[in-house]
Amino acid sequence: MESFYSESPFGTSITAEEVLDSIGFLDDWEERYRYIIDLGKSLPSLPDELKTEERFVRGCQSQVWLAHQFDPAENKIYLAVDSDALIVRGLAAMVLAALNRKSPQQILQYDIQDYFTKLDLLKHLSPTRGNGVQAMVEKIHGIAKTLNAG
Repeated sequence: MESFYSESPFGTSITAEEVLDSIGFLDDWEERYRYIIDLGKSLPSLPDELKTEERFVRGCQSQVWLAHQFDPAENKIYLAVDSDALIVRGLAAMVLAALNRKSPQQILQYDIQDYFTKLDLLKHLSPTRGNGVQAMVEKIHGIAKTLNAG
């Protein structure tokens, strides 16, 4: 397992439940944006050689790359995301908190829209940022569907 996959705290020490709890303690969206940016700073950088065209996420306002590695012995998908924008790195980190280190079936069964609703997230993002988050999720679902079918 390449180190940037195993070093990521998302899906282990930083989970969707922890993100929901932390966001819930913050009183306003200015504080929540700071928290999201801080989450993005915890996201390991993707090596430049993995920032390829096939890993590029279309539909994002910023440049975003999504890489994955599948461990068949554990039946888990390890995800890595990088972006040139701090807020997008944070949004990607929130997605990884929910979906990283899960089986293809768990990813497909996880209600990510409910997670976003509980975070009260999408209505506080610009439409292009919201579309970008959805594009990230669609790309992850596509990976999970391909691996689930195999």
